[in-house]
Amino acid sequence: MTLQQLKAQVKSGAVDTVLVAIPDPFGRLVGKRFHAGHFLESVVSHGTHGCSYLLTVNLDMDPLDGFAVANWDSGFGDFEMLPDTATFRLLPWLPGSALVICDFRHANGSPVAEAPRSVLRRQLDRLKERGLTCFCASELEFYLYEQTYGAAFEAGYRNLKPSSDYRIDYHLMQPGRDEPLMRAIRNGLTAAGVPIESSKGEWSRGQHEINFTYGEAMEMADRHVVFKQGVKEIAGQHGKSVSFMAKVAPTEAGNSCHIHMSLWKAGRNLFWDPKAKTGSTMFRQFLGGLLKYSPELCLFYGPTINSYKRYQAGSWAPTRMAWAQDNRTTGFRVVGQGNGYRPENRMPGADANPYLAFAAMIAAGLAGIDEGLDCGEPYSGNAYIDPKLPRLPSSLIAAADLFNGSRLAREAFGDGVVDFSVHHARLEHQAFSNAVTDWEKQRYFEQI
Repeated sequence: MTLQQLKAQVKSGAVDTVLVAIPDPFGRLVGKRFHAGHFLESVVSHGTHGCSYLLTVNLDMDPLDGFAVANWDSGFGDFEMLPDTATFRLLPWLPGSALVICDFRHANGSPVAEAPRSVLRRQLDRLKERGLTCFCASELEFYLYEQTYGAAFEAGYRNLKPSSDYRIDYHLMQPGRDEPLMRAIRNGLTAAGVPIESSKGEWSRGQHEINFTYGEAMEMADRHVVFKQGVKEIAGQHGKSVSFMAKVAPTEAGNSCHIHMSLWKAGRNLFWDPKAKTGSTMFRQFLGGLLKYSPELCLFYGPTINSYKRYQAGSWAPTRMAWAQDNRTTGFRVVGQGNGYRPENRMPGADANPYLAFAAMIAAGLAGIDEGLDCGEPYSGNAYIDPKLPRLPSSLIAAADLFNGSRLAREAFGDGVVDFSVHHARLEHQAFSNAVTDWEKQRYFEQI
């Protein structure tokens, strides 16, 4: 929706509220609601402000110590929130509401480098210098439960009832129970500028997948975060709840965020060699970079403690670094042909922050191009059981240590972003280490 279209919607009375949002380090949208008239009179041109602590809190909004970008010593002042007018959209599930996504800026107008949109924009600028455009798509899976979010909270998230009685991958019957909700999601998100292609039942009980149309990387990341918020809000309006946790239960499949990516120039996918009818040299180099550098950039694919519980053999989540044509046991599955030829990165979970995950893929791929790497021959067989293949890091703290020591991460993202991201991960690991879990009580309460 353009600014002129928004003005027309406000004038007609169709829109009276504008949500001004910023993606936080966890990929959540945070911000303010403005009366539409005031937004058009002031905020659209001058922006607004948000406390700098929004980049340094945990998921419970506790301010955390040890960050350079914002801290108690500096008084946790404000960052400017500058609306990106290309992101205006209606939110049909919230009557009278529109949304705009912002960029964080310092008082002098410079971007806040640690903000997720800034991290991705830095990599897109590197592509732009080469005359390249990145197109991508993210496929998100989630679990749907019959309880509301409030009921799930009161139950301590135990004994939740999935929306199906058995596994429903590609099923049409049991997912039909959820069709009123899924139809509202498909239509509502499409009307909000997140064009939905399809929805389907996924492998586990109550698990669903919704795919949306590919687009340029920043637009796709914006769609991704709007999608997650929209699905949660629409589910809540139907008396249900959803979870995008990477692993909701040890016996169930994880929630993935498969990312498809290609580089384009002059309307052509540069990953395809039309004469040889196979992957181009650029494709092989880009994929070579992904294979070499993804383990040390895995923090941007798996940002939580829970992320690493998804990487289990036979679980539909990859555990080892390899690529193959249409093989779901490898970290990278190559699909399509012509302008549709692309690698699918199967490593990120649904908990990944899309801005950071896309940025990591671009940085790794560009390193592969610059270093003239090659992806080698496609893998054949079951990658889960091949001990010769390199593994991903096994925990959040291991991923943080690899990221901290990564030459590529520091060159591509900058020391400030690396230190910021590693500190967040280490604080999350510390919080988990201090927690007493249900597993510990069941294991030790009586028998130790």
